Amino acid sequence: MEMVEQAQAFKDMKNVTIKVPLTVEGLKACKLLTSDLFTVNVTLCFSVAQAVLASKAGATYISPFVGRVDDNSFEGIGLVKDIANLYKEHMSRTQVLAASLRNVKDVAQCYSVGADVVTMPPSIFDKMYNHILTDKGLQLFQDDWNSIKKD
Repeated sequence: MEMVEQAQAFKDMKNVTIKVPLTVEGLKACKLLTSDLFTVNVTLCFSVAQAVLASKAGATYISPFVGRVDDNSFEGIGLVKDIANLYKEHMSRTQVLAASLRNVKDVAQCYSVGADVVTMPPSIFDKMYNHILTDKGLQLFQDDWNSIKKD
């Protein structure tokens, strides 16, 4: 199986996660790789049923694609919530890695509904620091400091 053979090149490396697609072949590879102690992310998940298959195959992570689900008139955050709830109920060790996030709100909501990990573009990460009240508070602190320095 080609995916398993390709993964073997990373066998002795630390902190490597092998990414496989949520297909029949990808799930077979996941089962073999996790039994060989690889960390595996099953990606391109678009339904709870698919997430069940990934968990049963031993996936370390499942990656529901929030933005792409939203693009197709389904609720991406709802999918993350449903998967997280199901995994919790069945005590699955597979972690929910929410992917295809497109804004800061998606990040916060994914964690709120049970995601263990999220991936995002750097531009969204950078926006997480910004908040109008933080900016206002910083300005007030600076104004107070400036008034003390003048005395």
